[in-house]
Amino acid sequence: MPKIKTKSAAKKRFKITGTGKVLYAQAGKRHGMIKRTNKQIRNHRGTTTLFEGDAANVKKFFLPNG
Repeated sequence: MPKIKTKSAAKKRFKITGTGKVLYAQAGKRHGMIKRTNKQIRNHRGTTTLFEGDAANVKKFFLPNG
């Protein structure tokens, strides 16, 4: 049987914490900051946890090896 490979794109976009939650960088921060309010820019700083349903898909299909 072939081994299951981790998706390379997912490796770069997601990180699994010690408790099994999936972290991701918030979208909407690459360009066009002048259109966004300062509150939006502040709130999208850093990383946040993925919703449980989406996290289950990421762990099952994209990052099967942890």
